[in-house]
Amino acid sequence: MTEDELKPTYVEKGQEFNRDMRYISDRITKGARVPEHGPGSAGEPVELWPVEPGRYRLIAAKACPWATRSLIVRDLLGLQDAISVGLPGPTHDKRSWTFDLDPGGVDPVLGIERLQQAYFARYPDYPRGITVPAIVEVASGKVVTNDFPWITHDLFFEWRDLHAQGAPDLWPADKREEMEEVMQRIFAEVNNGVYRCGFAGSQRAYDLAYRRLFAALDWLEERLSHTRYLMGEQITEADVRLYTTLARFDPVYHGHFKCNRNKLSEMPNLWAYARDLYQQPAFGDNTDFDQIKAHYYVVHSDINPSGIIPQGPDLSGWDEPHGRG
Repeated sequence: MTEDELKPTYVEKGQEFNRDMRYISDRITKGARVPEHGPGSAGEPVELWPVEPGRYRLIAAKACPWATRSLIVRDLLGLQDAISVGLPGPTHDKRSWTFDLDPGGVDPVLGIERLQQAYFARYPDYPRGITVPAIVEVASGKVVTNDFPWITHDLFFEWRDLHAQGAPDLWPADKREEMEEVMQRIFAEVNNGVYRCGFAGSQRAYDLAYRRLFAALDWLEERLSHTRYLMGEQITEADVRLYTTLARFDPVYHGHFKCNRNKLSEMPNLWAYARDLYQQPAFGDNTDFDQIKAHYYVVHSDINPSGIIPQGPDLSGWDEPHGRG
């Protein structure tokens, strides 16, 4: 179960939150070759699509942390001319993300009102959640993949020939093994940890999730006391993956998900690190606090049945000097 599965109930009484990680595992690879890692590399029945500028459209809501990753990576790598972007609005109904931000509520490239239409164009009886990010083939209007960890991975490794000059090395070879371990802990304990707190179905499940989350945040706070970014002096994919949770922490997770031991702004190294990233265009331009709050407080009706969006907190501090240069 994920935040994007568009079901009326997220919290199951007495249960620990478990994320459904089943996605459309097709890959877009250079020359449609079999990739070295991930789905398709071990003989799974995965369709391979060729990298081709202009062929695909990335659908990614700024409200969603998993989708925001793909927007940030696309901008960091300078792929704006190679793959276009469609931006659904921050709220949705039980059926699908919708293009509320576009004139007439229709995506101007795909000509659809709901992302669901792209899923059904390929799988008429698609049984799982209509999630973002999703990559859609423009000509056919069919979804290609929604496997969010591999979307950003492949934007780096498979779309290299289309990267802008000077694009950052988001997966440095000499740090890749350690980075994989760091990212796995971030995903399990932080990215997903806040959801385990918010969607816990019992006090015991919540207490366990809370302890795990803040143990990981304390580990990150210490790690960032002696390095500018998670893997050193350069931004990597690990920073992108952590950032999207940090950007939502004080506006949403602290109160809405009961992750309230302390705020992000009360953890000096993590707070300065988050501002350092936010003040770089690829991160800041894809961070919309109003959309973030609208999504969580409106869509998660089990947690916030009134649908009231809080006015606070004061977010002006994100523009204050970070001092990490």
